[in-house]
Amino acid sequence: MTGYGQAVHEDERLRISAEVKAINAKYADLNLRLPQICSSYEIVWRNLALACLGRGKITLTVSYEHKNAFLPSTYIHPTRFKAYYHTLQTLAEEVGASSSALFQLALQAPDVMTQTDQTAGAEEDRPIFEKVIQAALEQCDQSRHTEGVVLTNQLVGHLQHIKKSLTQVEKLAPARVKAAREKLHAGVMALVPKESIDEDRLAQELLYYLERMDITEEKVRLTQHLAYFEEVMSSPQAVGKKLGFIAQEIGREINTIGAKASDAAIQKEVILMKDELEKIKEQLQNIL
Repeated sequence: MTGYGQAVHEDERLRISAEVKAINAKYADLNLRLPQICSSYEIVWRNLALACLGRGKITLTVSYEHKNAFLPSTYIHPTRFKAYYHTLQTLAEEVGASSSALFQLALQAPDVMTQTDQTAGAEEDRPIFEKVIQAALEQCDQSRHTEGVVLTNQLVGHLQHIKKSLTQVEKLAPARVKAAREKLHAGVMALVPKESIDEDRLAQELLYYLERMDITEEKVRLTQHLAYFEEVMSSPQAVGKKLGFIAQEIGREINTIGAKASDAAIQKEVILMKDELEKIKEQLQNIL
């Protein structure tokens, strides 16, 4: 979800720029920083940003600058000013009054100085605003895509390490079962006289105990979860949350294997798998 984008439009009349910053977040958290004259477009542009970037902590900053510094503040109507001034001057001459303050009086006359309609100017430039904003959003999305390729390669590497450890567990499992059977049998023989042992009953009890130690189902499910993780990861859709759920299932199977395996060598591989899974979960925080 981390990305950055920037776009600028500049001509002889104005300069419009948009900057987008995005970092990972569980939900969509959008902060818009807009010029005052663009406040009426906030909802429209908010939806535009969310449609492009989905979720994440996103900051969109838009700036608007007129190169004619006079335009954004006030406008003086020359014709009205001259009409007031000449009228006042004529009256002053007729009554013999001083004309030193006539300029200020004409300037303050009704409708001579007016505020420019900045909102109208923003509405006129709205297509340019949205073109610049869209370009910045797309650049940010492209930078997130580039980072996503790197993350995908890292996730594949972690999955391969888990698969490698799982393969090692599969190699160790038969010897572990055999060793456990021999150990249990020897323990029973040491405690109970041989002539008092019912071999059939002993075999049944050993089988029951060994079945509780069996990790075949967990290995199969773990293999399936790993394959499904890779399948979902290759989807063009936003799959971050779904991958998080699959990672939880992967962790559940790894934990069960660790709980059932009373073997130091297998426990070592379980620890390695857990370590790789934690690295995957950290990376998933930054996937859309």
